[in-house]
Amino acid sequence: MSAVSAAFGVLSNAGTLAGRLALGALVGLAAAIVMDIPMWRQEEGFTPAYIAASVIRRTGPENVDFLDANLVHHVAGVLSGVLYAGVYLLVDAVIPELPVGGVDFTPHLISMLVVVVSIYFLFSYFVLPRAGRSIYEERATAVRGQWLRSSLVFGVALLVLGPAVFAGLA
Repeated sequence: MSAVSAAFGVLSNAGTLAGRLALGALVGLAAAIVMDIPMWRQEEGFTPAYIAASVIRRTGPENVDFLDANLVHHVAGVLSGVLYAGVYLLVDAVIPELPVGGVDFTPHLISMLVVVVSIYFLFSYFVLPRAGRSIYEERATAVRGQWLRSSLVFGVALLVLGPAVFAGLA
């Protein structure tokens, strides 16, 4: 099955719970790709991705290759997108519609905030401390700052892409 036909399959099932979560996964992947730009431009670069991959592989970040780091980064984006869609569906079921510019913006905003805070704290306080003593003691502040900036870019991408994808799927 080609990627295009798979995407059309997801869109045709978008009204179902699985379809919405799959759309969230696509939004998360797209946001992770957008997030690549600031990650490359910052001094610490892809360090968070290398650290996350090293924790999963149970090795030092210096032993992780680019492909593994990139894969972990984008899979984390997909999973974050699923979280975004799940939170969106929960919030949308509880909070009455308050459209902004024709889009029910409140669930998107709350979902984005939950995801950004979650990914920042998960990485900063669970993954990073397990990366090894030297990185944690010597560069934790710089890596956390870089991760915060990248997480915020991810959130803005979710906030732009989420409403665009979920619009009209009520």
